[in-house]
Amino acid sequence: MNRIFAGLALIFVALALAGCGNGNDRILQGWVEAELVFVSPDEQGRVETLKVREGDRVKKGDLLFTVDDDLQKADVTVRNTAVINAQQAFDRAKELLKSSAGTQKAFDDAEAALRQAKANLEWAQTRLARRNAHSPADGTIEQIYYRPGETVPAGRPVVALLPPGNLKIRFFAPQAVLPELKYGDSIGVTCEGCDTGLTAKISFIARSAEFTPPVIYSQEERAKLVFLIEARPERPEKFRVGQPVTVTLPLGF
Repeated sequence: MNRIFAGLALIFVALALAGCGNGNDRILQGWVEAELVFVSPDEQGRVETLKVREGDRVKKGDLLFTVDDDLQKADVTVRNTAVINAQQAFDRAKELLKSSAGTQKAFDDAEAALRQAKANLEWAQTRLARRNAHSPADGTIEQIYYRPGETVPAGRPVVALLPPGNLKIRFFAPQAVLPELKYGDSIGVTCEGCDTGLTAKISFIARSAEFTPPVIYSQEERAKLVFLIEARPERPEKFRVGQPVTVTLPLGF
């Protein structure tokens, strides 16, 4: 997918450069890109169940997949037993201190051991709970990397999620129009088969050029400079990742 976006970027740079000399800097070519959210397990394991398919729409909190949890369950059992033993030791130390048969240090040590045992149990329970991966946001399942029965390393994504707000329009604009553009400006966006009247708001303007000519800048070479701009569509559900679009800048250029 990254190679596709890189290829699209090169194509649109070329189109932007070609468009700099056509006398109409308000009409530019761009494409739709996404900031995917990768959902992965904290620890290595075998994918047991996969609750989604590519293209499914999910809500925040929906179960996406589960990873085998035998080791985590065993760890919870061990930690729970340690808490029971530490509680008993604390109770004995407390009674001995009350009867003056025990020392304050023994009581303090037993209390600290109990706190540590409870903390270890909470940690083990968290590890167990995280073997069930839930969606961190509303969105669409864009890609699945591991299937049931396959072993996934720690930190490697099992699914890629696309929240609607993570979609963006990217295009290149010549430097001549940059002074007139600012964050929050609304731009028109059209594409083949899309609804009319679609817009996006500028969210990023690059500070460095994507295409750098030789050190000595002539007037002709300056016209070749283009800068990457990103805009967030106001109706992201109307676009698809990788889709080519035409951007119309605000009036005034």
